[in-house]
Formats: sequence, C-alpha cells, structure tokens
Amino acid sequence: MQMNKKNSERGPVRPVVGILMGSDSDWQHVKPAVSVLHEFNVPFEIHVMSAHRTPGQVADYARQAEDRGMKIILAAAGGAAHLAGVVAAHTCLPVIGIPIPTGLAGGLDSLLSMVQMPGDIPVATVGVGGGGARNAGLLAISILALSDAGLAQRLKTFRQQLVEKVAARDSNLQRKVAEELETDKAKPS
Repeated sequence: MQMNKKNSERGPVRPVVGILMGSDSDWQHVKPAVSVLHEFNVPFEIHVMSAHRTPGQVADYARQAEDRGMKIILAAAGGAAHLAGVVAAHTCLPVIGIPIPTGLAGGLDSLLSMVQMPGDIPVATVGVGGGGARNAGLLAISILALSDAGLAQRLKTFRQQLVEKVAARDSNLQRKVAEELETDKAKPS
C-alpha cells in the first residue's frame, strides 16, 4: 500500500520510506511509525513480507528499493526478527529495525535479534513498544531532513514544541505541589 501525496505540478509523489512487517499482526505495533511519517507528510509504502516465508520477495524488494526512489527502509518483526537483517544484506539504504513485543521477556528476543547484527551490515534498531516504533519514524525523518530543508524546519519546530510542552508540564507541577503543600499546611495536625 502506498501513501502518496499528490503534487499538482508533477503528479503523484513517490514514497521515500518503505515499511515492511513480518506479519499483518504487527500493524498495531508499527502504527506509531506510520502516524509520525504521516504527520510530517513523508510519503511511504507499507507491505507484509517475511524473511522466512517470502525470502525472495524480501531480497527483491530491498535490491530494487533505491532504484524506485526509496531513501530508508523500516523493518518490523518479532521473535527471531531476521527481516531487518535480510533487508540490510540486500541494500545499502539505511535500515531501521522495529522489534515487535513477544511473550518472551516483552520482546527482548526481537530486540536482540536486530541489535546483534554482524559487523559490516548495520541495522539501526529502536526500542520495543510504541515509543520505539514512533522513534523509528522520527529517525527516518531526521535522516531525510539532512537533504530536505523544509522537512528539517518542520522537525526543528516539532522539537521546539516538545520543549514547550515539557516547560508547561513543569509549570503545572510546580503550581500543583505549591497548592498541595498549602492545603496540607492548613490542615489541623
């Protein structure tokens, strides 16, 4: 599935981020990455491919990705979690692994499968869970922003908004603590 924006002058925009999931059951875990790419208007495509069940399809996808205009591939898998490594073995594009939570220590098996790649075939790996998938999308955006001034500015604005949100939360906490201390002080001992 391709999520392309239309450019009225040049037709459809080609996806620059490919997202692969080892199973359609991984969707809820991958959705935060998709959401942040969508927020930043980064065109992407998403597919289900298995390193073990469809290895030829995975290899073909990875080998052809750069020629099709891809800049980054996100690969999500659980358990043995070989998808990101197989993709990285067939492309020189950056590959970001998204470990999917499993019943074994919450996805530690998935995380270790991705992070323990042999030398010379890198896979950037994010944490397990929704924060990790969102960070995979943001990492992809950061990489793309190196050569896209508009995207870089949107990322800087996003980061500044994070600073402002934390400052507001701190201000609210300071007020709440002061109020509670005053309330406690007014109570009879």
